[in-house]
Amino acid sequence: MKNQRLKAVALSTVLSAGALMGSVALADQTLDSVLQVGQSMTTAGMKSQQRIEKVADETASLLQNFKTVNKQIEGLRVYNSQLEKQLANQLVVIGELETSIEQVTVMERQIQPLILRMLDGLEQFVSLDVPFHIEERQERVEMLRANMERADISVAEKFRQVLEAYKIESEYGRKIDTYKDSLDIGGQERVVNILRVGRISLMYQTTDGELSGAWDQKQQAWVELDSGDYASSIKKGIRIAKKQASIDIMNLPIVAPEAAQ
Repeated sequence: MKNQRLKAVALSTVLSAGALMGSVALADQTLDSVLQVGQSMTTAGMKSQQRIEKVADETASLLQNFKTVNKQIEGLRVYNSQLEKQLANQLVVIGELETSIEQVTVMERQIQPLILRMLDGLEQFVSLDVPFHIEERQERVEMLRANMERADISVAEKFRQVLEAYKIESEYGRKIDTYKDSLDIGGQERVVNILRVGRISLMYQTTDGELSGAWDQKQQAWVELDSGDYASSIKKGIRIAKKQASIDIMNLPIVAPEAAQ
């Protein structure tokens, strides 16, 4: 009887242990499931965080692009405003130029006759002036007159050339000059040194220094000078004009000016 009880207890213990082992195994399975679910949730959370960070980066980039575009738009507005002002000013300038062109056309018709009158006056002045560099000066007038017929030279350039010729003639009156020329002296052609002191005196001296003379504007002819009176002064003047001597006082033949009629 006693042995049967022990067997019953042992069997009960074995059954209890089996049940316990079964419960433990079931608990292990449940725990694994829970851990797997947690791992899945963690992975899903990480992926969600990555998506959130990506969306945040994209949003920040879009915001930066938006700010950049706004600045560009503002710059374009300022630039367009400036262009509008420039365009308005250019339209004003164009209007002024159109008016100037119309005026230039009128002035051109008036300047052409003026240039011709100036050229006539210059030619007359050269023919009546003291005869120095006469060929050069006459050729200049002839060249200017020939240019008047040329269509490839503008009226403005023709006017400038005539003014330049007037300037050259004006400069002659303020300078001392010397050059070689040939003159008929006593019926003989002689090579002489010409000395010009502005327009107040025009003289010559033969290359050997023996003969000297001066231009008499009243007689329109060369007159011989007493070699004792002016020979040394003319020689000194020639050396000064050639920059071979320093400027000094010279005794020169000067015709007294006549009163204007």
